[in-house]
Amino acid sequence: MLSMDSSRAFVKDVKRIVIKVGTAVVTRGDGRLALGRLGALCEQIKELNSQGYEIIMVTSGAVGLGRQRLKYRRLVNSSFADLQKPQVELDGKACAAVGQNSLMALYDTLFSELDVTSAQLLVTDHDFRDKEFRKQLSETVQSLLSLRVIPVFNENDAVSTRKAPYEDSSGIFWDNDSLAALLALELNADLLILLSDVEGLFSGPPSDPKSRLIHTYIKEKHQGEITFGDKSRVGRGGMTAKVKAAVNAAYAGIPVVITSGYTPEKIIKVLQGERIGTLFHQDAHLLDPDNEVCAREMAVAARESSRRLQAMSSQDRKKILLDIADGLVANEELIKVENEADVAAAELAGYEKPLISRLALKSGKISSLANSVHVLANMEDPIGSVLKRTQLADGLLLEKTSSALGVLLIVFESRPDALVQIASLAIRSGNGLLLKGGKEAKNSNAILHKIITEAIPETVGGGLIGLVTSRDEIPDLLKLDDVIDLVIPRGSNALVSQIKGSTKIPVLGHADGICHVYVDKSADMKMAKRIVLDAKIDYPAACNAMETLLVHQDLVPTGGLNDLIVELRAEGVNIYGGPRASSLLSLPAARSFHYEYNSTACTVEIVDDVYAAIDHIYEHGSAHTDCIVAEDTEAAEVFLRQVDSAAVLHNASTRFCDGARFGLGAEVGISTSRIHARGPVGVEGLLTTRWILRGNGQVVDGDKGVVYVHKDITSES
Repeated sequence: MLSMDSSRAFVKDVKRIVIKVGTAVVTRGDGRLALGRLGALCEQIKELNSQGYEIIMVTSGAVGLGRQRLKYRRLVNSSFADLQKPQVELDGKACAAVGQNSLMALYDTLFSELDVTSAQLLVTDHDFRDKEFRKQLSETVQSLLSLRVIPVFNENDAVSTRKAPYEDSSGIFWDNDSLAALLALELNADLLILLSDVEGLFSGPPSDPKSRLIHTYIKEKHQGEITFGDKSRVGRGGMTAKVKAAVNAAYAGIPVVITSGYTPEKIIKVLQGERIGTLFHQDAHLLDPDNEVCAREMAVAARESSRRLQAMSSQDRKKILLDIADGLVANEELIKVENEADVAAAELAGYEKPLISRLALKSGKISSLANSVHVLANMEDPIGSVLKRTQLADGLLLEKTSSALGVLLIVFESRPDALVQIASLAIRSGNGLLLKGGKEAKNSNAILHKIITEAIPETVGGGLIGLVTSRDEIPDLLKLDDVIDLVIPRGSNALVSQIKGSTKIPVLGHADGICHVYVDKSADMKMAKRIVLDAKIDYPAACNAMETLLVHQDLVPTGGLNDLIVELRAEGVNIYGGPRASSLLSLPAARSFHYEYNSTACTVEIVDDVYAAIDHIYEHGSAHTDCIVAEDTEAAEVFLRQVDSAAVLHNASTRFCDGARFGLGAEVGISTSRIHARGPVGVEGLLTTRWILRGNGQVVDGDKGVVYVHKDITSES
């Protein structure tokens, strides 16, 4: 049985590729050339050409370009009287002749700029009836490829004898899609890529949010259930033509991928084995469709299960959490074995130490996680809690109540313990959950997910918590704004930024953890040393670890700053300096104040006073967690009021900013957002509100018969 990963293994031995570029890729909506897209496409082909791939192109677009140019020419040469007459449709063959010249001139220019040579080959359906022609064609293409020249094919519509309808029983090819499939067979290609204006083949119209991308086309399953959209807006074919060409080529032994020509690097990603677009393969029927749970199905299952979870009694939801805690303790040795396998693989792969540190479930971690789950289980039920009760009018009672958000998508890196915390919080708050952990923790995540889902009763369903095992599913999930209610990324700045730019779903989280400790001139220095050391070395890879130490300038001559540096260095911390500190103390210069080390390293800088420290944090911080060490209460209050971070601390280590330490039981992450939850996000951050109004037959009727009192009676309940 093939797996989804093995279905992409065909790229391993690919050398010769036919790439078909659709009219919708070549032109913009107004019919003009899409120069940016074509430029990006030519750059990809240049890169592949330099890597030794043999690239053969089939391009559409000549008729569309010619029509656009001839319409403009006719407009320029027409009198006002001419324009009042009915306009005769332009001859398609004339359009093809004019457009072909423009199209090839563009390809020649773009490829020349990239130091690549291209060649034009125009063919007709009639040509392929001649065996000698086919033999000569193959020899010519082979000669061009040996010289690293890119052959660019197009159907010669200007002289073709065929007329609409183009497809007939006697035809050899009918459009550029079928031409590309024919050439792939004739020229012994290893792969055919059909570039379109959509990501691939969908189960319905791509604009329909319920349509899902079909990653692997299985003829027996999909040919009868797919609803095709309209014909191409500009070309002759559309998706129906592409699928027919793809099926013909694939069942003749040539793998085919239909994907978008709008997004850069798509061809390169296909050849890197990424799950891009829709794959057509002669062995596709060997894939087990029952094992391919699509993103939408997983999200819908989580939503349906969450509704059943919310309908349970508080005691039954509590029991699920207690069973999870018991399962963790009972399977501690098995969890350790799987986690050790992940750590060993990460070390062998050369991962950085901070990541390995976050990956490892150290001694006592499982029991600690179980205790956190117990804390959550014993919390007051957060669902359906009455937050406010108001008497609107006589007999009208309004309640503001807490409610689950719905379905959460959490994308996290490295930390397998996060899976337990997040799943427990989701269950306590009545939410469905989709989890995508990093591949470096796949064994740990799999065993933890198994233990947790086994504790969920069948009346709720294991689909409550779905584990996404392939990052290729993430783009599909991020499109499901009609099913998924919140995305929480836990990981690098790049991960958070990528997700924020890829979805309409609200995103909650933080990109950076640039945490500061400011030591004021009034600080108790023994206390300052303890706090600074703990903030830096208790867990250097944590997002709430100190990354920048700010010190009042008066502590330089007294030796206070020097003592802090000595203490840090004694613990193995590498010290980098800002402009003032590096100049005065001969420290290596920090690369940037906005830098998260995630290791035993930090930046030190000297500031004039508490106001300068606040300004520094505003300019360079990430609004995560910042601390002041001071005995001067006035300076401390200024700092606490004016530093607008998610958590601001006085005389306490930044490491306290944590869901468990704040008494939340656990956290799904720390949010620096100013909308909805902020700081450590526990159960309350995963809830929203609903309004419930109880009456006895009242109607508005222009408010004539209602006397509003709006009396707050929350305390009377």
